[in-house]
Amino acid sequence: MTSTHQHTCTLCEATCGITVTVDGDRVTDIRGDEHDPLSRGYICPKATALADVHHDPDRLRRPLVKQGDGWREAGWDEAFDLVARRLNAIRRAHGKDAVATVVGNAGAHNLGILLYGIPFLRALGSRNTYSSHSLDGLPHLFAAKHLFGHQLLIPVPDLDRTDLLICLGANPAVSNGSFLTAPNIKARLKGIRQRGGRVVLIDPRRTESAAHASEHLFIRPGTDAVLLLAMVRVLFAEGLVRPGRLASRLDGMAELRAAANDYPPEVAAEATGIPAERIRELARELARTPRAAVYGRVGVTTQEFGGLAAWLLVVLNVLTGHLDEPGGSMFGTPAADIIGLAKPGSFGTFRSRVRGLPEFGGELPMAALAEEIDTPGEGRVRALLTVGGNPVLSAPNGARLDAALPGLDFMVAIDFYLNETSRHADVILPPTAQLERSHYELALAAMSVRNVARYVPPVFRRGHDQRHDWEICLELASRILGGGRLLRLLGRGGPEAMLAPALRAGPYGLRKGRRGISLGMLRRRPHGVDLGPLRRMLPGRLAGKGTRIDLAPHPYLADLPRLREGLAAPRGEDELILIGRRQLRSNNSWMHNSPRLVKGKPRCTLLVHPEDARGRGLAEGDLATLSSTVGEITVPVELTDSIMPGVVSLPHGWGHGRKGTRLRVAAEHAGVSMNDITDDTRVDRLTGTAAFSGLRVRLRAGTGG
Repeated sequence: MTSTHQHTCTLCEATCGITVTVDGDRVTDIRGDEHDPLSRGYICPKATALADVHHDPDRLRRPLVKQGDGWREAGWDEAFDLVARRLNAIRRAHGKDAVATVVGNAGAHNLGILLYGIPFLRALGSRNTYSSHSLDGLPHLFAAKHLFGHQLLIPVPDLDRTDLLICLGANPAVSNGSFLTAPNIKARLKGIRQRGGRVVLIDPRRTESAAHASEHLFIRPGTDAVLLLAMVRVLFAEGLVRPGRLASRLDGMAELRAAANDYPPEVAAEATGIPAERIRELARELARTPRAAVYGRVGVTTQEFGGLAAWLLVVLNVLTGHLDEPGGSMFGTPAADIIGLAKPGSFGTFRSRVRGLPEFGGELPMAALAEEIDTPGEGRVRALLTVGGNPVLSAPNGARLDAALPGLDFMVAIDFYLNETSRHADVILPPTAQLERSHYELALAAMSVRNVARYVPPVFRRGHDQRHDWEICLELASRILGGGRLLRLLGRGGPEAMLAPALRAGPYGLRKGRRGISLGMLRRRPHGVDLGPLRRMLPGRLAGKGTRIDLAPHPYLADLPRLREGLAAPRGEDELILIGRRQLRSNNSWMHNSPRLVKGKPRCTLLVHPEDARGRGLAEGDLATLSSTVGEITVPVELTDSIMPGVVSLPHGWGHGRKGTRLRVAAEHAGVSMNDITDDTRVDRLTGTAAFSGLRVRLRAGTGG
């Protein structure tokens, strides 16, 4: 019997509405929901692959327990008992910090993980708590915490009303927005140009987004902070600082001006490769365009100076009067206010055992995980619990982590794939997949280009012998931490029981004399509810900061000397600079088992400028060895002038086909892992974020050996 269901694609931050057609227990069609108020019928190729995930014969549906060199299926009670017994024994013998936890980026799209999983992991009380934040957007969280008082107060460009978007280190045509929930962003960029506006793309690669931009400028990797400081200097020097209605609430203006004084456009031009006069023009355009925004993403945040760059993006929007203004950089107003639900994060209250890297929001940088496992001594990590992550492929120096994991006393993975990381586990607890669980976009709604609310029930009911991830976390909490009766009460209504009061208490909730957003309303309107464009929120939205914004917090000023030192560091004559890249049909590492997403010509190639290839005797399609201080990989070369000379680019998330995995399609399209050569000792020292971008590498013809 054929039926249709509304759901949400949770494979990237666009969170597009989808219509799923089902015949019995089979998905027969997935297409965009034309009535969704945010995505309006748009989907990218990944959404249709949800059918592949649902029907994937490699997807785990029952717990696996390691037995010798293989695996056996186990019942849930047996698996839970084993996990609780082993973790409790390790906690008793070695303390809470001996058990580390890792949450992958899929947790941000999962209502159950956010409401049940994260609290459970925090309740374990270990300092060795890690997540994908420190592999991606931590500098944005860091800036929000220091400027606005809460790590989730992250402004996003109001794309539908802006007339100038300056975009650094981002490829929104492929990412569909990142730290920016904006489905069909290509149409939104086109809309800017159609109304007479401009889109300026600044990136070491002329990416897919350049086709939708008015102008593309090459920039040397890792120099974004220098460019932004030079633009700040121009604003001060030419009297273009006009913060508008926020002017009386700003502190640190004198310190900021003094900090930017060392970076005239001529200095920035030498560092970045962007002409000095073009830097001046960018600052003037930003200041003189009434509705404008500066935006930056992965290329900005995953570098050695990502913290400084993320701070300066906000500073530029403030100085030009574009923060919290229509068409500028604005804050979302989600129906369930996650900012009110989450406490403001901490910074530097403790540090990692081996290297002394600082915590942020109770989490240590992922770059520290391998050394916390393989470095002997008091406080060593002896057990690991992963939730939906694959750090062997996503963390820097994944080869080191891959070698460290077998040295654990015990490991458990909450994952429905036997992948490059979970193959090291002693127990795998597989949760339901996307179409088998309900969804409400709790976290990413705060970074949406338009305020919307949408709740969707599951397309398929979970099987009797399946468990949702939140049910897995509750059961583990009961067996490890106790309090079973209370936890059973918490789990009685599932995530919906916690979502309903959050909606009632939110900014659009039920109020005396009027009807508001409620879970019941959203159940009756499965396409979602349009709550209108972004609106001014300051100063009332500031958290724990009174009504003032300090534009020059001490941690940033103290980090500026490191930037000057970095500019002076010499580069080897034959060295190239490595950057990553996103791909539309990839979702980090885990969608490569979908036949429809990996078909076609190989995509794990190294982009090389023809000049750099000629000097090394390389031609199109040749195999070449790419090496760094930590390792080397062999990868096919793809020649293109879309990459800046002296720069090479490799996509992340590949490197499949390792012994012990169960990903048959991915193994046929294995590629190589960029993170087999990235360096886990190379981080942004301000925030602890892994510095994937800007890595110095060498390239030679032929295979390694």
